[in-house]
Amino acid sequence: MTVAAQRIEPEPEAPPRKKRLALVASKGTLDQAYPPLILATTAASLGWEVGIYFTFYGLDILHQDRFEKLKVASLANPSGPIRVPNLLGAVPGATAAATKVMKGWMEKSRMPELPEFIDMAQGLDVTFFACATTMGVMGVEESDLIEGCDIAGAAAFLDFAAEADVQLFV
Repeated sequence: MTVAAQRIEPEPEAPPRKKRLALVASKGTLDQAYPPLILATTAASLGWEVGIYFTFYGLDILHQDRFEKLKVASLANPSGPIRVPNLLGAVPGATAAATKVMKGWMEKSRMPELPEFIDMAQGLDVTFFACATTMGVMGVEESDLIEGCDIAGAAAFLDFAAEADVQLFV
């Protein structure tokens, strides 16, 4: 076969790149743990690549001794489940009451409890990045975290986030 007669096959097209979501979770209260997990599991269910960077108090969401004990602050939380003046928010039992109300809302809405949500996210291949700097500052060891977390510094997460279609700080 001559060169002129050779058939040139087109290059196969690369599969389209998955959309990517990069989230930063910096708050460790029960009411602040749900938004990043809801967004992450929704995006992952749509086939997106998802990573959540847990930093500062958000690291409590990954802490195996703390994540099941997260509470809703009643003090200085004007949109919380119990809307009371700050003075009443400081009354003993107010945080427990606000937490109970929110857990009731979640149960009534058939929203998974936090441990189930974490399992669901991990089952959907959501990457949990534990902030290495926060771990050092707060004395958190790798053994303190739930299984399946990646420990990452800010630079590593920024590399992930730089390629994201959507970046959110929640």
